[in-house]
Amino acid sequence: MGDLKVGDIVARKSYGGDVYFKVTDIRELNGERVIILKGISYRIEADAPESDLIVLDDKNVTEYNSRINSIVSRKCREIQTSNHMARYRGGSKKLYYRNTPTDNARKFSRSGKILHVDGDNDYLENCLNQYRKFGLDVIGEFIPESEQPGKIYDLLRRHRPDILVLTGHDSVIKGDNNYSNIDNYRNSKYYIEAVREARRYEPDFDSLVIFAGACQSMYNAILKAGANYASAPYRVLIHALDPVFICQKVALSGIDKVLKPSDVISNTITGAEGIGGIETRGKYRNGFPLEPYNN
Repeated sequence: MGDLKVGDIVARKSYGGDVYFKVTDIRELNGERVIILKGISYRIEADAPESDLIVLDDKNVTEYNSRINSIVSRKCREIQTSNHMARYRGGSKKLYYRNTPTDNARKFSRSGKILHVDGDNDYLENCLNQYRKFGLDVIGEFIPESEQPGKIYDLLRRHRPDILVLTGHDSVIKGDNNYSNIDNYRNSKYYIEAVREARRYEPDFDSLVIFAGACQSMYNAILKAGANYASAPYRVLIHALDPVFICQKVALSGIDKVLKPSDVISNTITGAEGIGGIETRGKYRNGFPLEPYNN
């Protein structure tokens, strides 16, 4: 199988081909080629001997993507329906006032500003597209996981977001189920350090809402470092768009509302096995009046 190359889509025979990966690097170890992998839909990073991999044809990849995308589409429809009902109930409806000195004055609204820092550039672009479909105010930064702790403080000072995402890829190292040892995770230590740096910038949990982690990340340690939401309580895989769905719920919930973790997590694809968190105040604000010069 020496023709395997960077960019190929593969599955691992030892795991029954359950997750599809992109080959991102090929290394030599003890005379055998070791293949570095990143999930194409889930935020997992792994390595495997070349002998354990099956190269997938376009038909298999198309069917896999179609199956995953149908789940994403269903979740997005649920969220859009929920947003529509909230607007119908008056959450962001424009109001007009008659017979007062402020004729035609209207309310305006502002959702929470999001800074999304991602260790995977492809996933970042997908996430930014989905944020924009939800009409959210977002800034994206592609920064490898190992560099996030050293850069996050300056990014927060520059962008001053209401919500911060620190994500990319992660996994528990195969063959070691000691989930309390930070050395058994590929990238969890970087998320933990980055969250601590973010809390050095803003210690208040409602002023800056933080989601951090990826597939199988060291959930409790990330929360202890200061995250509002983190992955993964049951060390499962999380979908690439799960951070978007977390942020959407927080960004479009009123500041007068304290969100239950279960309500926010129900917005995700993965659910409570993959993501957890603490009670957090929403970031959506109404204002009044809207100046008459806005187009």
